[in-house]
Amino acid sequence: MLSALIAGLLTGLSLIVAIGAQNAYVLRQGLLRSHVGGVIAICAVSDLILITAGVAGVGTIVEHASWALELLRWFGVAFLVWYGVGALRRSRHPESLQTAGTSEPNGRKVLLQAVALTWLNPHVYLDTVLLLGSIANHQPGGGRWWFAVGAALGSILWFTALGYGARLLAPLLAGPRAWQLLDVLVGLVMLAVAASLALG
Repeated sequence: MLSALIAGLLTGLSLIVAIGAQNAYVLRQGLLRSHVGGVIAICAVSDLILITAGVAGVGTIVEHASWALELLRWFGVAFLVWYGVGALRRSRHPESLQTAGTSEPNGRKVLLQAVALTWLNPHVYLDTVLLLGSIANHQPGGGRWWFAVGAALGSILWFTALGYGARLLAPLLAGPRAWQLLDVLVGLVMLAVAASLALG
């Protein structure tokens, strides 16, 4: 039981910690202190749904629905390019961290972007549903659901630490130049992920 939970926690963290579009977005919202709780909740609950689906065996269905993954792939590419270009455009007019928050979009838009960054990424289905689901279903002694609990816990811990821990970096990113570099980094990450989706 405990070994399956720990295996799920470590496997979940190993998949989620890599820098990607979703993590870059959570970090940015954490630095802005804008709707952080809502963004974290969307990311964590989405992972919980996907992990549960994978462990329950939906991964097999997704694996055979290649047309659905292909559709999500191109929606994801378009969204990531749009968001990445927007971040690069913001970097052309750098502002301090304090004033950056004043131009942040409303809560509904922020949360919808978090939903899009999560659900329009086909890698989410491959990693979270297929890979985690497959590993979970090979746990000995019926430990698949403990594995799922561990993976979900890893997701909650990571997004909470990233979102609320980002404010510790705020003093380093208070100046316009640092914020400009962050927007460039976010934009490049988004475009790199879009390119990998398009070429993959």
